[in-house]
Formats: sequence, structure tokens, C-alpha cells
Amino acid sequence: MNGLYVPLITPFDADGSVAWGALERLAHTVLDEGAAGLVALGTTGEPSALTPAEREKVVSLLAGVCVSRGVPLIAGDFAGMPGVSAALTLVPPFVRPGEDGVVAHLSAVAAASPVPLVVYHVPYRTGQALSAAAIRRIAAIPGVAGMKLAAGGIDAATIDLMSAPPPGFAVLGGDDVFIAPLLALGAQGAILASAHIQTSAYASLIAHWHSGELKAARDAGDRLARLSMALFAEPNPTVVKAVLHAQGRIPSAAVRLPLLPASAESVRAALAAL
Repeated sequence: MNGLYVPLITPFDADGSVAWGALERLAHTVLDEGAAGLVALGTTGEPSALTPAEREKVVSLLAGVCVSRGVPLIAGDFAGMPGVSAALTLVPPFVRPGEDGVVAHLSAVAAASPVPLVVYHVPYRTGQALSAAAIRRIAAIPGVAGMKLAAGGIDAATIDLMSAPPPGFAVLGGDDVFIAPLLALGAQGAILASAHIQTSAYASLIAHWHSGELKAARDAGDRLARLSMALFAEPNPTVVKAVLHAQGRIPSAAVRLPLLPASAESVRAALAAL
């Protein structure tokens, strides 16, 4: 599980319904531009604002695209659907069960899952910190293929983990602004909402680090970090959607509550960062 994965937005038409054609076109475009695979119903896709039928159709549509292109699909729901390669599985949020509880929970989920898990560790959303030792325990669970690591920066646990990464365990960076330093530490790839925009540049950033092209990697990392900061100036995916709409790639910049559309100022700043 290497390279760039794009966690696709859910585009909406002007009447608020899901723009299915735009979603399919967007999926093919990011794959054409170098993405190694897709993520369905990640946070960027606004899954909590979709109906169960809409969520199922999102996964079905993207599974069809990925099967036709021969690439993996990681899904946040409907993991048993044909064409889904792995299940994006959040560290239990809010309850803060402790590291032992997290390991026990993920062990149970992995044992019941029809596909491998990609564990999503995002402590600033879940409230549950994990040490490098706990992540290594998670990596040893049968059926766990990797982790989307979004610790909010490069912290001590990240340094500890990447100094001796578990064999066969894919670390995929999930903090867009910090992806370059995580790749420099040895991450295999990334799941990046920013990569809706300039997909090929983010794919090249990963390739540069993997091939040891350090100057190209650093130059690209500096530029793309600034772009990512602009795209995350307001809650994700509001600015990303606004930029895609400004580029004519989706029919509207609409999001569903509790999100509100990005401000004109943030959209202008993101477009200028391009």
C-alpha cells in the first residue's frame, strides 16, 4: 500500500443532490494524474451528512471505477462490497478507552472484517493518543494493513515509530501540511484531501522522496505545504470544493450542514496559492 490516495469529496448539484457524474469524473481524473488509489467516505466525503443510500451508492460507484482501473479502494463504510480493498477504521473517538481498549477494539473489528483494515489515527479529532508502542501492537494485529497517521504534526511518537517501523505495515500520512517531513522519515504514502488539486504534483512529491531525489522533494514539499495550508484555512473540504468549483470540475461548491461554505477570502487565497 504505497503512493498517493485521494479521499474524494462528495460533490453536490445546485439542488443539493449528489452529483454522481461529477464524482465519477473526478475519480477518473485523479487516477489519470497519478493517484495510486481512492478513499471513499473519509471525512472529506462528508459521510455523516449523507443518507445511508447515498453512502452505499458512493462506495458502489467508486468501487466500479477502481475495479475498472485496477487500483485499490479504501472505504469508510460498506467494506464487504465487491471492489473494496480495505476498510478505513477510526480509532474509537470521544470515549478515550486507553491504549489497551483501542488494541482490543481493533482486534475485534479486524477479526470480523471481510477486508484488511487501514486504521485512522487522528488524536485531535478522537481525543485518544497512542504511543509508538501501541501503534506497533496495532500493526501486529492480523488483518491490519496500515495506518492513516494524522497526529497533527511530527511528534515524539511519530519519530519513535518511524525510527523502527513495523515490517509490512504501511504508514500513510494524513496531515497534508506535514506530509513532506513524514515522507522524509520513511512513510510509504499518503491520504491527502489537498491532492484533489494538483494531483500529479502530490504524486510526484511522494515519488521524489521514495527515489531519493532530495532537492526536488524539498522544493515540491515547500510549495505544496503552502497550498495545503490555504486549502485547510477553513474546515475541510469547504475550500477544496470551492476551488474545484472555480476550476469547473464540480457543479457547485455546496457542502451540507454542519459545514458552511468557505469564505470568498479563503477561496481567493487558495487560488492564488496555485
